[in-house]
Amino acid sequence: MTQTKNQHDYFGQLDGIRAIAVGLVLIDHWLAERNTLPLGSLGVAMFFVLSGFLIIRILMLGKEKDDAIGRSHWFTVKQFIVRRTIRIFPIYYLALFLLFIFDVPNIRATIGWSLLYSTNFYIAIYHKWIGVIDHLWSLAVEEQFYLFFPYLILFLPKKYFTKLFVGMIALSLGLRLLLFFLHADWTAQYVLMPTCLDSFGLGGVLAYLFTYKRDTIFKQLDKNSYLFLSLALYIGYIVALKMDVHHGFTYVVLDRLFGSIFSFFLILRAVSGFGGVMKFCLENPVTTYIGRISYGLYLYHNFVYNFYHTNFPTHPTVRILHKLQQFAPTITHRFAFELLVYATLTVLVATLSWFLVEKPVNNLKKYFNY
Repeated sequence: MTQTKNQHDYFGQLDGIRAIAVGLVLIDHWLAERNTLPLGSLGVAMFFVLSGFLIIRILMLGKEKDDAIGRSHWFTVKQFIVRRTIRIFPIYYLALFLLFIFDVPNIRATIGWSLLYSTNFYIAIYHKWIGVIDHLWSLAVEEQFYLFFPYLILFLPKKYFTKLFVGMIALSLGLRLLLFFLHADWTAQYVLMPTCLDSFGLGGVLAYLFTYKRDTIFKQLDKNSYLFLSLALYIGYIVALKMDVHHGFTYVVLDRLFGSIFSFFLILRAVSGFGGVMKFCLENPVTTYIGRISYGLYLYHNFVYNFYHTNFPTHPTVRILHKLQQFAPTITHRFAFELLVYATLTVLVATLSWFLVEKPVNNLKKYFNY
C-alpha cells in the first residue's frame, strides 16, 4: 500500500546522524597521518545514503502528489531545483568568492572546476588533490546526482523503482571493479559520481521501503539485530583492510559498499526512532545543533584548518593561539589543543554562516513547498 498520508514526516534523529557523519569527516581530516581508520570515507558514505533517502523520498512524494492532482511532473522538477539551489549554492559560492579574493593557494588555478561543481573530475583526471578545497569533491558528486536523478524518479513508472536502485548499486560496484582491474588511479574509483551510486541506491531502497512498504519489509528490517550485523560486517571489512595493500582492492572496491550498508541500517533505525542511550545521543541539543549546521561545518572545516595550520603562520590570530598553547596541560599535548582550536573555530564560523546567511536564505523555501 502506498503510504503518502504522512508527507511531512519529521525525522528528528537524522540531525544526530548528520552530526556523526560530519564528525567522522572532521576527525579523519584533522588527525591526518595519526589516524589509520577510514573514518572520513564512512562519514561521506553516511552523507550519501542520507541524501539518497531524503532526496528520493521528496521526489517520490512529489510524484504521488502530481499524479493525485493531475499536475505535470515538470512542476515538481522546478520546485526541486529551486529548493536545492536555495539550500546549497549561497555559502558554497560565497566561500569560493572569498577564497578567490584572498588568493588562497590552488583556488584561482582551479576556479572553473569549482564553479561548475566538477572538482571530482579534476581529481580523477589529474590524479591529485587540490589542497584547501579537496573536500569539495563530495559536494560535486551530490550536485551531479541532483542534475539527473529527479527525472528518473518522476518520469519512471513506480514499478521499476526497485530495479533502478539495485541497478545503481550494481553499476557502481561494477565500475569500481572495472577501474581496479584496468589499474586506474584509485582516486577515480573514489570521487566519480557513478562510482558513488551504491550509496545513493541504498538510500533509494530505504526511501522506497519507508514510503511504500512501511508496514511490511521496512518494519521487518527495523531491528537492532540487523544494525549490529551490519556493524559486524563493517568491522570485518576494517580487519580485511588492515591486511590489504595501501589503496588495494579492499579499499577502492569494497569500502563504500560496506560503509553504505552500515549507514543504511543506522539511518533506518534513526528514521523509526532509537530509544535509550542512542535516543539521547541523537536528540540532545548539542548533537541536534551540530547536525543542523553540518553543511557549514563540512564546507568550512578545511579552510579553518589550513588557515591555522599551514597558510598563515604569521597572522596575529594564529600567533595568539600559538602563545596560548603554553598554558595547555602537559597531558593534553599540543595537538590536542590544536584539535580543540580547530573544532571551536569551525563551529563558530559555521554558526555565523547559519544565522547570517543559511537560515535567512532557507526561509525562502517556504515559498516553494510541494
